[in-house]
Amino acid sequence: MLATSAAAEGWKTDYPAALEQAAKEKKMVLLDFTGSDWCGWCIKMVKDTFSQPEFQRFAEKNLVLVELDFPNEKPQSAGEKKQNEELSKKFNVEGYPTLVLLDSKGREVARNVGYLAGGPAAFIKWVETAGKN
Repeated sequence: MLATSAAAEGWKTDYPAALEQAAKEKKMVLLDFTGSDWCGWCIKMVKDTFSQPEFQRFAEKNLVLVELDFPNEKPQSAGEKKQNEELSKKFNVEGYPTLVLLDSKGREVARNVGYLAGGPAAFIKWVETAGKN
């Protein structure tokens, strides 16, 4: 079975812990608002970008990854559901996938709504451009 959840590949689900890690390591935070088991574009994003070695190497050095999942079938704890719903409201998420890039202090620096085409190279360029602003 193909893993459609990014969480299996080094993604965190605990937002406060991710912010703490980002501050300590001086990294940006990538929030991936996803419907991992039903959203076709979300699944394509994992397959085309997030599961690729080029992305994983870049992320390991530069990002703290947070998957904020809104699944139809996959089980989730009540705490995770509550956190994800609150963050969805906080960041005004209106569609999936929504990628929100935060600086190491938790401030939004960039956003991409929908599938980000172009694989790891396009994603890395998006992050590097946002990081310079």
